[in-house]
Amino acid sequence: MKVLLPGTVPLDPDLPAGVTTAVYDVRRPVPDEHTDAEVLVVWGNTPENLSDAAQRLKAVRWVQTLAAGPDAVLAAGFATDVVVTAGLGLHDRTVAEHTLGLVLAAARRLNRLVRAQIGRRWAGEWGGLQPVDEPGAFRTLRDANVVIWGFGGIAARLAPLLAALGARVTGVARAAGERHGFPVVTDADLPGLLPETDLLINILPATRETAGVLGAAILDRLPAHAWVVNVGRGATLDEDALLAAIRAGRLGGAALDVFAEEPLPVTSGLWDEPDVIITPHAAGGRPEGASALLGENLAAYLSGGSLRNVVS
Repeated sequence: MKVLLPGTVPLDPDLPAGVTTAVYDVRRPVPDEHTDAEVLVVWGNTPENLSDAAQRLKAVRWVQTLAAGPDAVLAAGFATDVVVTAGLGLHDRTVAEHTLGLVLAAARRLNRLVRAQIGRRWAGEWGGLQPVDEPGAFRTLRDANVVIWGFGGIAARLAPLLAALGARVTGVARAAGERHGFPVVTDADLPGLLPETDLLINILPATRETAGVLGAAILDRLPAHAWVVNVGRGATLDEDALLAAIRAGRLGGAALDVFAEEPLPVTSGLWDEPDVIITPHAAGGRPEGASALLGENLAAYLSGGSLRNVVS
């Protein structure tokens, strides 16, 4: 059995007997001599490469993406009997770390301070003596109400970090209850949380159901000082509604790592807003434990066992 490995990340899985590998260029069509591969591993592939692979790899039976979200693979057009597994868990630590950085930058107004530094201006309004308590403002995680929409593995890493700095964290997921010591409610309960929310963190995947779900109906229920952080998928956020809310003073600001179109077009109004923090889809990018996941799934695949992270 042949397994195609992307050249974008070093992979050294434990290979069961009879398994061979070949490294391919994720930016070009798979060479003809490798179209007999049964397994395709995906990381950083261009849409054109994936579409070509879906058409020409007639023997492929399983696609393992190292991304947490499988949307790019699902959009490529592989046959419906091809098993797709996602890279859930490979990015939990790195995305949680980046999200914490965005949250602290927003609370401490590093975006404003960097702009002042570039202009060689001493931004005294953000320094010196500051109020211990500042009602109607998001300036600290102490006693801040934080809602994490999409409470999965990344949130499980992130929530304790936020709580350690004093935040009150509530998760939103498909099923209510308690996860990792934090209360979790369903989407139906989200509107009731929003008026008291200081920070809304979106980690939703891109699906038909989540397209544009973070739009005006959600943003309008947030208090005017609240911030929105998006580290899930750009397709889940209505960028026009967000921009309108910030410009009208109905939202404190936003820290965004993912966008509907990437790279973010230079014509986007988001670039010019002083209270919008932009990072270039930088939260992940480091699939930790990818070789171990691939090795485990290869063994399960050959033995007829259950693969991890199968996409339904």
